[in-house]
Amino acid sequence: MLYAGFMPAALPPFPKPQEPVDPPDLLQLGTGPEGTGVDGDEPCLRADAARNRARLLEAAARLVAEHGAAGVTMEAVAAAASVGKGTVFRRFGDRTGLLMALLDHSEKKFQAALLGGPPPLGPGAPPVERLRAFGCAMLRRSIDELELQLAAEPSAERRYTSAPRRFQRGHVALLLRQAAPDGDSELLSHTLMAYLDAALVHHLTEQCGVPPARLRAGWMDLVARVTRTEHPA
Repeated sequence: MLYAGFMPAALPPFPKPQEPVDPPDLLQLGTGPEGTGVDGDEPCLRADAARNRARLLEAAARLVAEHGAAGVTMEAVAAAASVGKGTVFRRFGDRTGLLMALLDHSEKKFQAALLGGPPPLGPGAPPVERLRAFGCAMLRRSIDELELQLAAEPSAERRYTSAPRRFQRGHVALLLRQAAPDGDSELLSHTLMAYLDAALVHHLTEQCGVPPARLRAGWMDLVARVTRTEHPA
Protein backbone atom coordinates (compact mmCIF):
# COMPACT_ATOMS: atom_id res chain seq x y z
CA MET A 1 0.00 0.00 0.00
CA LEU A 2 1.31 3.45 -0.91
CA TYR A 3 1.51 6.07 1.82
CA ALA A 4 -0.63 9.15 1.30
CA GLY A 5 1.14 11.74 -0.76
CA PHE A 6 3.74 9.31 -2.09
CA MET A 7 3.97 8.84 -5.82
CA PRO A 8 6.57 6.48 -7.24
CA ALA A 9 9.08 8.21 -9.45
CA ALA A 10 9.23 7.05 -13.03
CA LEU A 11 12.19 4.86 -13.83
CA PRO A 12 14.76 6.42 -16.14
CA PRO A 13 14.60 5.16 -19.73
CA PHE A 14 16.88 2.25 -20.59
CA PRO A 15 19.43 2.64 -23.34
CA LYS A 16 18.28 1.17 -26.61
CA PRO A 17 20.27 -1.89 -27.74
CA GLN A 18 21.83 0.03 -30.61
CA GLU A 19 23.03 2.85 -28.36
CA PRO A 20 26.73 2.59 -27.46
CA VAL A 21 27.25 2.14 -23.75
CA ASP A 22 30.68 3.05 -22.46
CA PRO A 23 32.30 0.43 -20.23
CA PRO A 24 32.91 1.43 -16.61
CA ASP A 25 36.27 3.03 -16.04
CA LEU A 26 39.04 1.18 -14.30
CA LEU A 27 38.92 2.28 -10.69
CA GLN A 28 41.65 2.73 -8.13
CA LEU A 29 40.68 0.69 -5.09
CA GLY A 30 41.86 2.89 -2.29
CA THR A 31 43.56 6.19 -1.82
CA GLY A 32 45.76 6.68 1.15
CA PRO A 33 46.03 9.82 3.20
CA GLU A 34 49.04 10.92 1.21
CA GLY A 35 47.06 10.94 -2.05
CA THR A 36 48.73 7.75 -3.19
CA GLY A 37 46.90 4.95 -4.94
CA VAL A 38 47.30 1.36 -3.90
CA ASP A 39 49.71 0.47 -6.68
CA GLY A 40 52.60 2.67 -5.75
CA ASP A 41 53.00 3.67 -9.42
CA GLU A 42 51.62 7.24 -9.29
CA PRO A 43 53.97 10.00 -10.45
CA CYS A 44 53.67 11.82 -7.10
CA LEU A 45 55.38 9.00 -5.26
CA ARG A 46 59.11 9.35 -4.90
CA ALA A 47 61.12 6.26 -5.77
CA ASP A 48 62.10 5.64 -2.16
CA ALA A 49 58.47 5.99 -1.01
CA ALA A 50 57.40 3.49 -3.67
CA ARG A 51 60.07 1.04 -2.50
CA ASN A 52 59.02 1.46 1.13
CA ARG A 53 55.42 0.89 0.19
CA ALA A 54 56.27 -2.29 -1.70
CA ARG A 55 58.30 -3.44 1.31
CA LEU A 56 55.32 -2.95 3.61
CA LEU A 57 53.04 -4.89 1.29
CA GLU A 58 55.57 -7.73 1.04
CA ALA A 59 55.70 -7.89 4.83
CA ALA A 60 51.89 -7.92 5.03
CA ALA A 61 51.68 -10.68 2.42
CA ARG A 62 54.13 -12.80 4.46
CA LEU A 63 51.97 -12.33 7.55
CA VAL A 64 48.88 -13.44 5.65
CA ALA A 65 50.71 -16.53 4.37
CA GLU A 66 52.03 -17.42 7.83
CA HIS A 67 49.18 -16.41 10.14
CA GLY A 68 46.16 -15.66 7.97
CA ALA A 69 44.51 -12.27 7.59
CA ALA A 70 43.87 -12.10 11.34
CA GLY A 71 47.62 -11.80 11.84
CA VAL A 72 47.82 -8.62 9.77
CA THR A 73 47.83 -5.66 12.12
CA MET A 74 49.47 -2.31 11.62
CA GLU A 75 51.88 -3.09 14.48
CA ALA A 76 52.78 -6.52 13.08
CA VAL A 77 53.44 -5.16 9.61
CA ALA A 78 55.62 -2.38 11.02
CA ALA A 79 57.65 -4.93 13.00
CA ALA A 80 57.99 -7.28 10.04
CA ALA A 81 59.16 -4.45 7.79
CA SER A 82 61.40 -2.92 10.48
CA VAL A 83 59.73 0.50 10.35
CA GLY A 84 57.82 2.62 12.82
CA LYS A 85 54.09 2.02 13.24
CA GLY A 86 53.40 5.60 12.19
CA THR A 87 54.90 4.88 8.77
CA VAL A 88 52.31 2.16 8.15
CA PHE A 89 49.46 4.39 9.27
CA ARG A 90 50.66 7.27 7.08
CA ARG A 91 50.90 5.00 4.06
CA PHE A 92 47.61 3.10 4.36
CA GLY A 93 45.46 5.05 6.80
CA ASP A 94 44.13 2.06 8.72
CA ARG A 95 44.03 -1.73 8.68
CA THR A 96 41.24 -1.81 6.10
CA GLY A 97 43.33 0.36 3.79
CA LEU A 98 46.25 -2.01 4.18
CA LEU A 99 44.16 -5.08 3.42
CA MET A 100 42.60 -3.36 0.43
CA ALA A 101 46.08 -2.66 -0.89
CA LEU A 102 46.85 -6.38 -0.71
CA LEU A 103 43.75 -7.10 -2.77
CA ASP A 104 44.53 -4.35 -5.27
CA HIS A 105 46.76 -6.36 -7.59
CA SER A 106 44.18 -9.11 -7.91
CA GLU A 107 41.37 -6.62 -8.51
CA LYS A 108 43.25 -4.72 -11.19
CA LYS A 109 44.07 -7.93 -13.06
CA PHE A 110 40.40 -8.86 -12.85
CA GLN A 111 39.31 -5.46 -14.16
CA ALA A 112 41.77 -5.69 -17.04
CA ALA A 113 40.42 -9.14 -17.94
CA LEU A 114 36.86 -7.80 -17.97
CA LEU A 115 37.68 -4.83 -20.19
CA GLY A 116 40.32 -6.26 -22.50
CA GLY A 117 40.88 -9.94 -21.85
CA PRO A 118 39.72 -12.89 -23.96
CA PRO A 119 36.04 -13.80 -24.06
CA PRO A 120 33.78 -14.84 -22.49
CA LEU A 121 35.05 -12.90 -19.45
CA GLY A 122 36.34 -10.14 -21.70
CA PRO A 123 34.69 -8.45 -24.70
CA GLY A 124 33.60 -10.44 -27.74
CA ALA A 125 31.04 -12.83 -26.25
CA PRO A 126 27.25 -12.35 -25.95
CA PRO A 127 26.26 -10.48 -22.76
CA VAL A 128 24.62 -13.51 -21.12
CA GLU A 129 27.78 -15.58 -21.62
CA ARG A 130 29.83 -12.74 -20.14
CA LEU A 131 27.50 -12.58 -17.11
CA ARG A 132 27.96 -16.31 -16.55
CA ALA A 133 31.73 -16.00 -16.84
CA PHE A 134 31.82 -12.95 -14.55
CA GLY A 135 29.99 -14.73 -11.73
CA CYS A 136 32.09 -17.87 -11.99
CA ALA A 137 35.30 -15.81 -11.92
CA MET A 138 34.05 -13.82 -8.92
CA LEU A 139 33.16 -17.00 -7.03
CA ARG A 140 36.60 -18.43 -7.79
CA ARG A 141 38.27 -15.26 -6.51
CA SER A 142 36.13 -15.20 -3.37
CA ILE A 143 36.99 -18.79 -2.53
CA ASP A 144 40.71 -18.31 -3.24
CA GLU A 145 40.93 -15.00 -1.31
CA LEU A 146 38.08 -15.55 1.13
CA GLU A 147 39.83 -14.78 4.41
CA LEU A 148 41.49 -11.68 3.03
CA GLN A 149 38.28 -10.42 1.41
CA LEU A 150 36.34 -10.86 4.63
CA ALA A 151 39.00 -9.04 6.62
CA ALA A 152 39.01 -6.17 4.10
CA GLU A 153 35.20 -5.93 3.98
CA PRO A 154 34.26 -2.22 4.08
CA SER A 155 32.09 -0.88 6.86
CA ALA A 156 28.33 -0.95 6.31
CA GLU A 157 28.14 2.65 5.11
CA ARG A 158 30.91 2.06 2.53
CA ARG A 159 29.99 -1.43 1.38
CA TYR A 160 28.14 -0.33 -1.75
CA THR A 161 30.24 2.73 -2.53
CA SER A 162 33.73 1.22 -2.48
CA ALA A 163 35.53 1.47 -5.81
CA PRO A 164 35.72 -2.29 -6.55
CA ARG A 165 32.03 -2.81 -5.76
CA ARG A 166 31.02 0.15 -7.95
CA PHE A 167 33.10 -1.15 -10.82
CA GLN A 168 31.81 -4.71 -10.55
CA ARG A 169 28.17 -3.72 -10.16
CA GLY A 170 28.48 -1.24 -13.04
CA HIS A 171 29.84 -4.03 -15.24
CA VAL A 172 26.92 -6.31 -14.32
CA ALA A 173 24.40 -3.50 -14.96
CA LEU A 174 25.96 -2.86 -18.38
CA LEU A 175 25.64 -6.52 -19.37
CA LEU A 176 22.08 -6.66 -18.06
CA ARG A 177 21.09 -3.62 -20.14
CA GLN A 178 22.36 -5.47 -23.18
CA ALA A 179 20.95 -8.90 -22.30
CA ALA A 180 17.58 -7.83 -20.84
CA PRO A 181 16.85 -4.24 -21.91
CA ASP A 182 13.29 -4.36 -20.58
CA GLY A 183 14.40 -4.99 -16.98
CA ASP A 184 15.52 -2.65 -14.21
CA SER A 185 19.22 -3.27 -14.73
CA GLU A 186 20.27 -1.10 -11.78
CA LEU A 187 18.27 -3.00 -9.17
CA LEU A 188 18.84 -6.40 -10.79
CA SER A 189 22.59 -5.77 -10.76
CA HIS A 190 22.43 -5.40 -6.97
CA THR A 191 20.52 -8.68 -6.77
CA LEU A 192 23.12 -10.53 -8.81
CA MET A 193 26.01 -9.00 -6.87
CA ALA A 194 24.41 -10.10 -3.59
CA TYR A 195 24.81 -13.73 -4.69
CA LEU A 196 28.57 -13.14 -5.05
CA ASP A 197 29.04 -11.47 -1.66
CA ALA A 198 32.13 -12.78 0.14
CA ALA A 199 30.29 -13.10 3.46
CA LEU A 200 27.61 -15.24 1.82
CA VAL A 201 30.23 -17.36 0.05
CA HIS A 202 31.94 -17.91 3.42
CA HIS A 203 28.65 -18.90 5.06
CA LEU A 204 27.71 -21.32 2.31
CA THR A 205 31.09 -22.95 1.80
CA GLU A 206 32.56 -22.92 5.30
CA GLN A 207 29.47 -23.12 7.52
CA CYS A 208 27.01 -25.01 5.32
CA GLY A 209 29.44 -27.18 3.38
CA VAL A 210 28.12 -26.18 -0.04
CA PRO A 211 30.62 -27.26 -2.71
CA PRO A 212 31.89 -24.60 -5.16
CA ALA A 213 30.39 -26.52 -8.09
CA ARG A 214 26.92 -26.05 -6.62
CA LEU A 215 27.53 -22.31 -6.18
CA ARG A 216 28.55 -22.03 -9.83
CA ALA A 217 25.48 -23.98 -10.94
CA GLY A 218 23.30 -21.70 -8.82
CA TRP A 219 24.83 -18.65 -10.49
CA MET A 220 24.11 -20.08 -13.94
CA ASP A 221 20.52 -20.74 -12.92
CA LEU A 222 20.10 -17.22 -11.50
CA VAL A 223 21.46 -15.58 -14.66
CA ALA A 224 19.15 -17.74 -16.82
CA ARG A 225 16.10 -16.71 -14.78
CA VAL A 226 16.95 -13.01 -14.68
CA THR A 227 17.72 -12.81 -18.42
CA ARG A 228 14.96 -15.29 -19.43
CA THR A 229 17.41 -17.45 -21.30
CA GLU A 230 17.99 -21.19 -21.32
CA HIS A 231 20.12 -22.69 -18.60
CA PRO A 232 23.36 -23.96 -20.19
CA ALA A 233 23.80 -27.71 -20.19
